[in-house]
Amino acid sequence: MEKIRVIISNRQNDIKIPTGLRMVVRRCCNAVLKMEEFKGSVAVSVVFVSSEQIRQLNEKYRGKNVPTDVLSFPVNEERGIYDVDIETGEKLIGDVVISIERAIDQSKKYGHSLQREVAYLTAHSVLHLLGYNHEEGLERVRMREKEEKVMTQLGLPGTSSYVLGDV
Repeated sequence: MEKIRVIISNRQNDIKIPTGLRMVVRRCCNAVLKMEEFKGSVAVSVVFVSSEQIRQLNEKYRGKNVPTDVLSFPVNEERGIYDVDIETGEKLIGDVVISIERAIDQSKKYGHSLQREVAYLTAHSVLHLLGYNHEEGLERVRMREKEEKVMTQLGLPGTSSYVLGDV
């Protein structure tokens, strides 16, 4: 892999993004792409939004009128096929949209740090951008193992074994 560019933006005004959270997102994107042995330069966008903003996106693109924690918008639905920025040569893999409100709520609910929750949501979403899915049993287990491998590499392992439930 030549270069990883992570473009992070904050499109909500209610919650200040804590210091260091952007670095966690960058480290997480790097860890996923290295684990997957991604070839060439790559760009990925990560956007923090409110619960209302993510609800609107979820309704518009998935037909679900409820807020969610994270959404993935791959540039191309076909695995391994990416648009390329002519000027930079970077493969554009897509956008990760994270509800900072939901991340905070879930970190409290699951009893871990906000950094771990945002890293997990980022890893989960970047794996989706790379074509992974969790609809079927074995795919779900493989994706979860990859997520936990990244969390461990980042020094943010889970405090207990994971439970496969409704996603």
